Amino acid sequence: MSDKKAEKRRIREEKQAAAKRKNQLGSIFIKVGAAVIVVLAIVVFYEGLFGGPPSLPPQEIGEADHVRGNSEAPVTLTVYADFECPACLTEFQVMARAWPAISQQARLVFRHYPLDIHRHAFLAARYAEAAARQGRFWEMHDALYANQDLWAAIDDATAFFDGLATDIGLDTAQLKLDVELDEVRDKILSDQRGGTRAGVRGTPSLFVNGTLVNTPRNATELVGVVAAEAGS
Repeated sequence: MSDKKAEKRRIREEKQAAAKRKNQLGSIFIKVGAAVIVVLAIVVFYEGLFGGPPSLPPQEIGEADHVRGNSEAPVTLTVYADFECPACLTEFQVMARAWPAISQQARLVFRHYPLDIHRHAFLAARYAEAAARQGRFWEMHDALYANQDLWAAIDDATAFFDGLATDIGLDTAQLKLDVELDEVRDKILSDQRGGTRAGVRGTPSLFVNGTLVNTPRNATELVGVVAAEAGS
């Protein structure tokens, strides 16, 4: 083989080798890029799942919690509830009747536990959380339960919830923005996770100083439960 032919062959082989290395590097970069995307997707997923306020056990109260009553009370009542749940409405009514008698001995902590079987429950929870950003959580909480039979029966409860917001004096334009916030969603999901870890399997679930108890059937029973715990 002549020197000229040998040189051409060498150049051709070098070009082929260079092209092969380039393809291999490209493949590596694609694989690395795909791996990075998968990792980022996992991070985003878990941030969405576990982001937001910490999921606290029933006996602990965090800055994001909604608390009513005597902050120094010896008894903490933590209720996990769904605004569309009929049994939760009954619990709300029992609590309201008992409250004048127990408000000095107890503090009430409300945590969200909307159930999938209730079509407006999560939206109602969003409205309550959005109202909390204007310092009116309990007003919206009470209004949602007081009108549950009305909004639970309609196909789209949004306008009804807007009306409740107007009735209790909220800035409705700001409320509509806050309802869609990730922070609002995350608070609700955080409450749910904490409840599930604590043993919540349905609503309402009532914990007295961290212990799950049978939901009192009437105000007299609830007053008795608080009195017994306060005296122990």
